Amino acid sequence: MKTVETLDVIVHTISLASATSRSYELRAPDGALPSFEAGAHIDVHLGPSLIRQYSLCNSPQDTGRYLICVQRDDAGRGGSRTLHRDLTVGQRLRISPPRNHFPLVTSSRYVLVAGGIGITPLLSMAEALAARGAAFVLHHYTSSQATAPLLERLQTSAFAERTVIHRSDQGDSVRAGLPTELLTPDRDTAVYVCGPDGFMTHVTAQATAVGWQPGQIHTERFTPAAPPPAGGEAGTEFTVRIASTGIGYPVPADRTIADVLTANGVEVELSCEQGICGACLTPVLAGEPDHRDEVQTPDEHAANTQITICCSRARTPELLLDL
Repeated sequence: MKTVETLDVIVHTISLASATSRSYELRAPDGALPSFEAGAHIDVHLGPSLIRQYSLCNSPQDTGRYLICVQRDDAGRGGSRTLHRDLTVGQRLRISPPRNHFPLVTSSRYVLVAGGIGITPLLSMAEALAARGAAFVLHHYTSSQATAPLLERLQTSAFAERTVIHRSDQGDSVRAGLPTELLTPDRDTAVYVCGPDGFMTHVTAQATAVGWQPGQIHTERFTPAAPPPAGGEAGTEFTVRIASTGIGYPVPADRTIADVLTANGVEVELSCEQGICGACLTPVLAGEPDHRDEVQTPDEHAANTQITICCSRARTPELLLDL
């Protein structure tokens, strides 16, 4: 298996971000960290088989540290529980360099819509947009004041007047209606949505229904929208061929491309293994992928130039990969 590049960091501070969330400030032992752009995330290595992805929520101009905010989810996959229970100030961690599959596109205006902990990448975006003097508004939907992540930071930010807090315990939920700025489509506006899957699905569906184009609406997930189905469309085997060697490997219905390649000594980069982080995106030279990831956009899926080998499969008998 290909060795994944990692960085060593130290947990510099831990602070409460809400009744259920904590902020973690990470710094490098030598003070140097790679730069990042708004919307980027890092992989946090919490154990041999426990790697989780968290958005960076500080300003990209804030060099020398990374800030993540993690909401404890006792029904989740274990990452948030481990962080909340075990992480201490001064502890060393391994993380990946930042990667960004949720970048800000060039636009005249922006509408940022966050649900709960989905505020994290959008907060970094708001910082970046405010710094460049861009036109934007940020809507943050939360269940209550006590559970709203990073509320104090939002209320004291330079863009507080452009931030709208919605509390469902006061009857102001996204189910009551879209933010005002989304009621009328505007071709010069980019919309960014992040939060629980049901929240994003609802906002996207309602915005599309009033006339927003799918290409204007940008979303990011850190859990799969649904478990990927086992096997291909018809549960058939296909072949994955490596361009550098010409060798083809059969991929059975019950195994992933990544499983087969690593078992045969082909070096690939893996992280989340759920199609949500983009670490394993691999160029496709021939064949049609059956995309099952949450990383690529609809246009990128249609182009069929890359595939997430951890979860996606093939619609054609063979895929030729640029490996």
